[in-house]
Order: sequence, then C-alpha cells, then structure tokens
Amino acid sequence: MKQDFIKKLRDRESQGNLRRLTTPTKSLVDFVSNDYLGLSRSRTLFDKINNYSYEGITHLNGSAGSRLLAGNTSHAETLERKLAKIFRAEACLLFNSGYVANLALISSLPQRQDTIIYDSLAHVCIKEGAKLSSAKSYSFRHNDPEDLEKKIKNSQGQVYIVIESVYSMDGDMACFDELLAVAKKHDAQLLVDEAHGTGLYGEQGNGLVCHLGIEDQFIGRVYTFGKAMGVHGACIAGSQELIDYLTNFARSFIYTTALPIHSIFAIDAAFDYLDEHIHLQQAIQDKISFFNQYYQETIGNKDRCYKPESLTPIQPLIVPGNQTVKQLSDILLQEGFDVRAILSPTVPVGSERLRICLHQHNTTTEIRAMVDLLSSHL
Repeated sequence: MKQDFIKKLRDRESQGNLRRLTTPTKSLVDFVSNDYLGLSRSRTLFDKINNYSYEGITHLNGSAGSRLLAGNTSHAETLERKLAKIFRAEACLLFNSGYVANLALISSLPQRQDTIIYDSLAHVCIKEGAKLSSAKSYSFRHNDPEDLEKKIKNSQGQVYIVIESVYSMDGDMACFDELLAVAKKHDAQLLVDEAHGTGLYGEQGNGLVCHLGIEDQFIGRVYTFGKAMGVHGACIAGSQELIDYLTNFARSFIYTTALPIHSIFAIDAAFDYLDEHIHLQQAIQDKISFFNQYYQETIGNKDRCYKPESLTPIQPLIVPGNQTVKQLSDILLQEGFDVRAILSPTVPVGSERLRICLHQHNTTTEIRAMVDLLSSHL
C-alpha cells in the first residue's frame, strides 16, 4: 500500500499538480481569499465578537458534544431564529461548515427511488453529497436548461435539482429564470448553495435568491459564513418540517460536535456588523466594475488567455496548462500579489486558471498594478 500512494504522489508531481500547504505572507496583497467584504480582517468586528458576555456559560472552549447531546445551547437556538428572519425562512439549522451542510441536505433528503441532478460546475461537496445519497444522481451541463430537461426526462421518482447562486471557479451566476421554469414544468424540487452569495447580496447579506425575491422556490438553501461574512460555520434554511427532518436523519448533523459558543457569537456579530455597514456591498461592486474595465483596456482579448465575463468578486483568467499558469502565479507572488493558480484535476484539463478574487479593501492602485503585471507577461 505504501508504494501505491507514493506512486500516486509522484505521478501527480510529474503532472505539475501536486498540492502543498503554504503559509500566507502578510506582505502580499490579497487577491486569493474569499474575504470579499474584508470582514475577517475587521478590528471593529473582532472587538464586537469578543465583547459578548460569557457569564453563566459553562463550556467556554468547546461545545462538548453534538447538538443532540451536550452541545446545544439557548444561544444557538436564538441565533437560528435570527437567521431564519434574515433568510426569510420558517427555520434554520446551524452547521459547522458549508461543506458539511451540503452533505447533510443532499445525502439525506432524496430517497432511493429519487433522482438528484446537479450543475456540472457545482462544488465537490454537492457531488459527494449526491454520492452519499441512496438516490440516483447525474450532472447537467453548466447553466444549460435544455440539458437539464433532457436529464429530467430520463430520471425516476422525485427529482432534486441542485445549483449554486454564484459559482466558485467561473464567478458566474445561475440562470435562475430558465432553471426555475424547467423545475416548475417537471415538478422538481430545487436546492441552492449560497456559499458565494451570502453577505454579498440582499438585505443584511441574505444572499442572491432573497435579493431576487425567489427564495420560496427552493425547498432548501445553504448559507455559508466563512466567505464574505468573515467568520465560520453555515446553516440550512427552509421549512420547519425540513429542519425537523434534518435533525433526525442528517448524519453530518447528528454525529458532529457542535460549533463552540465563540463561533455562535461570531456569526451573530457578523450579521449585525454587515447590517450596520451595508455600504460594503456597493464598495465591492465598484471594485469589480473598475477591475473589469481596466482589464479590458489593458489586456483585452489575447490568444494565450481568456477571461470569462464575471460580475462577482471571482474573476477567473483561463491560462491553459498546469506549468504555464503556475509560472504566472509565481511571477505575481514574487512581485507581492497573492494570486493562486487553480490546476487540473480541480478544474478540467485545458481550463487551468488564475482565480483572482477581489475585495473591497483592494485599492485601485493595487488592482492597476496587478493587471499591469499580468499584461506584461501575457
């Protein structure tokens, strides 16, 4: 067995896609994190979280168990009621991460006789949730309602369609109108992952589907707090019946140690902070507009690379070839810009890319300098 996994590592290294952990350097300009609104670096939010009172709370360092055993608190239940109001849902259920929440929802809700159909560019946790389910599962071509309908016609039982509001690698949004029409036509149930929409859109950061007023079209919605909200954790929003079902049948909820009280307070404080600083949503949109305009003026269309249109903070620059895109990332890193390469097999061969993430704290000077450096090497 030892030789087997060593060979796999050597094969990956020879292909130029061996993953290694790196420690972020503070001096680098951040164009890599998911901290789109800068909340994770906010000293004001940090102080707000630590000013909560821990008086009378017995477990300060950890929750000491799952929610169904020792890990439940009145603070968690109060936060869930608050989140339900924010997300315009009957109820919410907290999870330790968006990954775990998607596993819970997708693996437990569809039954053996049902079918899961997910967007081909959905996050791996959605695909793994489908694998863990006893239902049949298929992918449909990204944002392609015709392919979705074709897959539905070959499905069985209740159909569950799983999409994301904002896609993490291409930075584009779901084509909601067309997908909702197909789902309605075939009486399919819709699930949506708002990982990259939470905080960026909607009142109090309640996400893209609430911003569009279509939240009642989805039987379950996953919201993640470790990206634009700047903290950690996640929740599923839906009907009270859905939340009761997940509490009884979602294994990644039942058998997981609950979030510690500090995380509960952090989530609570982050939504209050964003509500008080909602102008940050417009600030990041201004940076996105500036980047797109300056990129087009400076680089535009080139044979060596391709930048798909994106109106979100995620700005992919397709530079085919693991070695080629890694070399470009290394040049940027050496010049002080933290822009990471996304390699195959994380993305399909030929679509290797720089995943440029914009933040409201990136200055126009930094954006210009980064684009100028790219231009000189493309």
